[in-house]
Amino acid sequence: MVLMKLRGLTAGALVLCGLGTGPAEATNGYFANGFGGASKGMAGAGVAVPSGVLGLAQNPAMGHKVGNKAGLCLTSFLPDRSVEIAPGGPLTPGTHKSENDYFLIPCGGANWVLNNRLTFGAFLFGNGGMNTEYGTNFFAGFGAGSEPLGVNLEQAFISLNLSYKLSDQVTVGVSPILAVQRFSATGLEAFSAMSTAPGNVTNQGDDWSHGWGANLGILWEPGNGLAFGASYRTRIEMQKFDKYAGLFAEQGGFDIPASATIGLAYTPPTAPKWTLTGEVQRIFYGDIAGISNPNAPPEGPLGADNGIGFGWTDMDIWRVAAIYRHNETWTFRGGISHASAFAEGKNAVLNSLTPATPQWHASLGASYRINDRWGVTGSWTHAFENSIKGTNPALTGVPQEVRARMSQNEIALGLTYRW
Repeated sequence: MVLMKLRGLTAGALVLCGLGTGPAEATNGYFANGFGGASKGMAGAGVAVPSGVLGLAQNPAMGHKVGNKAGLCLTSFLPDRSVEIAPGGPLTPGTHKSENDYFLIPCGGANWVLNNRLTFGAFLFGNGGMNTEYGTNFFAGFGAGSEPLGVNLEQAFISLNLSYKLSDQVTVGVSPILAVQRFSATGLEAFSAMSTAPGNVTNQGDDWSHGWGANLGILWEPGNGLAFGASYRTRIEMQKFDKYAGLFAEQGGFDIPASATIGLAYTPPTAPKWTLTGEVQRIFYGDIAGISNPNAPPEGPLGADNGIGFGWTDMDIWRVAAIYRHNETWTFRGGISHASAFAEGKNAVLNSLTPATPQWHASLGASYRINDRWGVTGSWTHAFENSIKGTNPALTGVPQEVRARMSQNEIALGLTYRW
């Protein structure tokens, strides 16, 4: 009964985040590039500048900057991904395009100023995910393979938030996190013979897991228009995907990696309508065996502690952005970001299932204040096309070059209410 209630809670959490109807595919590896329309309008920036209620997901110390506010947001996510396979080997040659190129991802929350020292917030959002669905199983040449071929990963976070002013210049914050994820894989029968648990590699339906973590933040405003922000989100140890214990390393382990962000914002005293900000973030993908273990050449069998992974490395993201407050009604935003490569070309074959290739992003956004209470925010982000290309040295015979590519567009809209 307890297990049934827990599964009901996790399912409800994903439905509330909009992930029950569409996976939240992401742009920096499988993490979203910012949360909420204001942050997305700055290419994901928000650790040193306030960006609404969802900005608390980036720096929990922003509670007093957010103020008494509630918000709902909806992101339309449009990824375009495909894989090109050269002839001459066991992989089915040609260009294979993934289905599912439109997703809706809601989010929302509220923040309350309790007094001049303390604020409380609650919010939920999609942290990220990955989805591919190929109509042709290009691994079938290894001896087996149903259709469609692909994977689906969805992650949702539910957070409470406390911000506390230590002084007029320094604020700290903490957000406990309940993380919920689900995963499924289809068409991977060709890999079953390489697994410690051949019956738990593919076509097992949705598997769910949950875990707990925290996000810590600090905001320092020394004056003269300067603000420094930093946050650290802990590694979140998740329950194992038992249905896919033969696919992921460590018998189905798939923890959520830690991330750290530092940033600077400057509002010139002589030009107070402008704020410029820059930040750098690191996502520690290299600490998660199921993601980072090498596959070219392969080491241990699938599902083992040293089992095959996707070869991902730690990712560094740089962002620069600007805010222009035209008047009391209109605020405009823009930004660019660049992420380091997620994997080397020799990992291209397996990463055709997870083509997290975009590195450059450009964003534009605006907010319109309808009246003293209500406002709307919108943004558009373009992730420029990028690819990973290479051959797996473990494949014998004629090397087949594989090129996995992706580009993305993202439109976020939000409605806010302040009191």
